[in-house]
Amino acid sequence: MLFPAIFFGVFFGLFVVFLLLAVRARRAPWPIEERPRVSILIAARNEAANIERCLTSLTQLNYPPEQLEILIGDDASTDDTVAVVARFIADKPQFKLLLIRHRLGTARGKSNVLAHLSRAATADYFLITDADMALSPDWVQTMLAAAPEGVGVVTGVTTAEGGLFGRMQGLDWLFGLNVIRLLTDLGWPITAVGNNMLVTRAAYESIGGYEALAFSITEDLQLFEYIVAQGWGFRNLVDGRVLGVSVPQPTVHCLLHQRKRWMKGTGRLPWQLSGLFGFYGLFYMVLFWPGLLPPLYVASLFAAKVVIQTLFLFLTLRQVNRRESLHVLVLYEFYLAIMSIAVIGYTLLPVKIQWKERRYRWAEG
Repeated sequence: MLFPAIFFGVFFGLFVVFLLLAVRARRAPWPIEERPRVSILIAARNEAANIERCLTSLTQLNYPPEQLEILIGDDASTDDTVAVVARFIADKPQFKLLLIRHRLGTARGKSNVLAHLSRAATADYFLITDADMALSPDWVQTMLAAAPEGVGVVTGVTTAEGGLFGRMQGLDWLFGLNVIRLLTDLGWPITAVGNNMLVTRAAYESIGGYEALAFSITEDLQLFEYIVAQGWGFRNLVDGRVLGVSVPQPTVHCLLHQRKRWMKGTGRLPWQLSGLFGFYGLFYMVLFWPGLLPPLYVASLFAAKVVIQTLFLFLTLRQVNRRESLHVLVLYEFYLAIMSIAVIGYTLLPVKIQWKERRYRWAEG
């Protein structure tokens, strides 16, 4: 009984610490009054079904349109993405569509599109998002407020919506990003997330841009690593004013493809995060190890985890001005357990990584 006592003591001790940190977490800075020119960069490939939602949200930003430069890079789409974008931006001078058809340096895929867009951008701040995202009206000025001199990269927060499956994915985003934010607030450089990110031009150019980096399908983490290594500061925000709402993966199969790509990039994660998530993942293995614990202890420990995890999610939702029903928050525990096992199994299968209808043999080049 000594080992499980130590394991669960450490497990719940860490969980309570993170719960307390979440209660005391600092909010995003108050939006700045200045309105510098910014470049919003969007890489798009076969996003005809989603991109108009993203572009519409950008027309609703509480920011002077004349100070916005919104660049959309089409990565050889085979659907109607180009036609949808061209029709939408026809009477909107702050938008510009670029057709990306050749490679810059070592960049490929999304990183290649962003390399082209960064070269075309004219502002000193790059705000990067995905074509399947919808951003908060105060997104730009709140992200800018978190990037004073010396800070090179800022990450906002993401969720997803839709049916029950989409809402579970949204809780996944919020849970993971709040843990990352809390570790970042402790001064540990963890990661950035490329669907909701600010990078200063000075920080980006200090590493030579995406065209100077080896290929990676987790290009956002790679960019963050190199920028931090150059001595730039970093911020991760969990606040409703920088919330992006993603279109959820439509099926379990699509979600497994996405998570396999993410898992291939976990080797680049700092030990604090990979160790924490690995330790978290051991919970059920230890809890249900045959003959290790009496049934009453198993039930009590399971209930304790659900209660503390639900409180953490409740606090996170409140910080981003969202709500979720109690039964969905409880169901998230079962979703998390099932998907964790499925993702690990799928990642170990010897199949190529599929990303934006392209297949890759490896994650890094």
